[in-house]
Amino acid sequence: MTTRSATLRLLDKADKEILKLPRSVKGAIYDFQHKFKNNPYATGLKLQQLKGHDRLWSARVNDEYRALVLRLADDDWLIVSVKHRKDVYDNLDRLAYSVNQVTGGIEYVDLQVVADSIPSPAAPSPPSPVVPGSPPPAPTPTTVPSAPLFAAWSREQLTSLGVADSLIPVIQALTTEDQLLGLVDHAPQLTGEVLLALYDGKSYDEVLEHVTAPVAAPEPVDTEDFQAAAERPATIVTTTDEALREALEGGNFGRWKVFLHPTQAKLVERDYSGPARVGGGPGTGKTIVALHRVKHLVGQLPPGANKPILLTTFNKNLAADLRSRLLELGGEPLLARVEISHVDQLALRVVREAEPGSRKQTIDDNQAVREWRTMLDELGESAWEAEFLHDEWTQVILGQAVTSRNDYFRARRAGRGKNISRAERADIWQLAERFTQRLDRLHRQTWDQVAERAARLEIQREQRIQTIDRQREEAGGLDNIHVQDGSGGWLRYRYRHIVVDEAQDLRPAHWKMLRAMAARDRNDIFLVGDTHQRIYKNQVTLGSLGVNIRGRSAKLSLSYRTTRQILRSALDVLSQEKYDDLDGSQENLAGYRSVLSGGLPGLHGCADWAAEREAIAALIEGLPDIASEQVAICVPTNQMASETAYTLAQHGIRAVEIGPDGPRGDGGVHIGTMFRFKGLEYQRMIIAGVTDGLVPRDAVNRLRAADPARYRREVQRARSLLFVATTRARDSLDIFWHGTPSPFLKPLLPA
Repeated sequence: MTTRSATLRLLDKADKEILKLPRSVKGAIYDFQHKFKNNPYATGLKLQQLKGHDRLWSARVNDEYRALVLRLADDDWLIVSVKHRKDVYDNLDRLAYSVNQVTGGIEYVDLQVVADSIPSPAAPSPPSPVVPGSPPPAPTPTTVPSAPLFAAWSREQLTSLGVADSLIPVIQALTTEDQLLGLVDHAPQLTGEVLLALYDGKSYDEVLEHVTAPVAAPEPVDTEDFQAAAERPATIVTTTDEALREALEGGNFGRWKVFLHPTQAKLVERDYSGPARVGGGPGTGKTIVALHRVKHLVGQLPPGANKPILLTTFNKNLAADLRSRLLELGGEPLLARVEISHVDQLALRVVREAEPGSRKQTIDDNQAVREWRTMLDELGESAWEAEFLHDEWTQVILGQAVTSRNDYFRARRAGRGKNISRAERADIWQLAERFTQRLDRLHRQTWDQVAERAARLEIQREQRIQTIDRQREEAGGLDNIHVQDGSGGWLRYRYRHIVVDEAQDLRPAHWKMLRAMAARDRNDIFLVGDTHQRIYKNQVTLGSLGVNIRGRSAKLSLSYRTTRQILRSALDVLSQEKYDDLDGSQENLAGYRSVLSGGLPGLHGCADWAAEREAIAALIEGLPDIASEQVAICVPTNQMASETAYTLAQHGIRAVEIGPDGPRGDGGVHIGTMFRFKGLEYQRMIIAGVTDGLVPRDAVNRLRAADPARYRREVQRARSLLFVATTRARDSLDIFWHGTPSPFLKPLLPA
């Protein structure tokens, strides 16, 4: 008997098939893979080549089930399916496998499974029997057969887009959306993405650019070399025992720990010459890419016990989520090499290191605006609004590290709205100085002040490091011990690599601080974010802050969360609004798509706010069996959240409010303002109060004539908030309003 070890991989989609099998069979698969790796020719495995196939073999999992494995090379095998033994050995022509000529990845299709998943077109009703003495029946209208969905595209065009050649005859016969969705469930991933994009009205060129090109192999493909194909990103496989277990345990993140889309895998593993950015719409897996990037970078580190990698984001809820996911992804050994901190916490630590005696209370933007308002009232100052002054102070004075009145006179105010004269700048500067002095007297500071102070401290630290490096070079590589002592220690950069999630919501000062924390080197900063989801006022151009991503920017476009129907509505909410790309150019969501399908969003107009709350309660009471924490209600204001919770309680429905630190309890419907839902997702999403005057607020509408530039900026932010809310939904979305609906809903409503 032959005895030799082998490599055994699991093909993506095979794991989904295995998940549907009985638990006992899944346990047998774990045992099978161990035995197969040790010796595929062991008698008990009954390895045999399938008749008529040069690469496809079957092997015994247990008495009832067999694994179908492709032989890639002598000792290299790939599990493509696990089937009941009665479904393995007959009609073997139905089993098709090949190397895709575009992506160079391995694709496997069971044509019988595909055929069984495609519903037949509805048959016409049989004619009614003729009863003697009754009038003759009305003539039955002739049923006109539907035209094939893909008649406009030739076989050559479809295969050039990456569609599996073995499925072309089936595809050319499709006539309904239900048939298409049935095929997509069992087709190779790229085939499904291409067909849905074409069906949704995208042109051949658009699909080629946004769907096919990102996953195309960079080199010519040898369609006979299966072993080379198995190494390409387009062949989504796993090989380790632990990864196989993760994949078969199910759950979205369980799969993403193992299987990355080819476009994601390329971005995770690429070697960048400097800072790099990954954009993309909601649900495209940007955070997953960031986490895998951290794992990849840790894998490149030399042995050690330090934490040379920083993973950061804009608030503590998201930072806590990143920590738990990274722990799932790589366990304690991975976590031991990474510092995870939200960016304000990081800035505060830097400031406290430099000023250990300071015990100032840090206040948020809302508290700061109230302090501005109180100061203006005390001064009898009515020429300026508190909100305007706060934004001018944070965005221009602190944002550009302006330290003198003369510097403020020269400061750029791009995007700040109305022009202000030199005399007005002098007035604003005086008020800003008074405000700063007021906070000092109260022993308070804002997060913007903390960020700006931390940025200056880190820039000074970086300058000292660069001075030491220059002196070392001048001394022929020798350290100057006196310089080191004078600097307070052997200075080095805090981090080797920095990974930023939700990058669009960081302040300018945050970027200055982060830039100074890592040496300007390969793979220094990796950021993910989407400016369409910017919910704060922090509009930055990274290049001006020393983070040069030009030429190292990529985009993800396939949503794994939201159905195509909800996605269309979410994009309609954005309308023709223009968004930046964090680097001075324009960003768009071209190619943004989903392969998930569901019902159209529900649109509900009500007479008043009380009627709206009652309608929401009735909707929830009528929901099928669904965990209450998978239902969320999003509203414009905190007061509306409290009122909605009260109405639900009257109907016996438990509600849990989402606060700054996340849900305040368990086991209830989640309720919160639009700001609170960033980074979350729910099976059923209800957005309430989407009424003109609330979305956007009346205060925003009043800016239309008084300050057109600020009006446009605030309207864009309001659209982004609604866009974020709509894209939290996985399966279904309901939108409620009372009185006049928000103008943002106009594209969704019937004319």
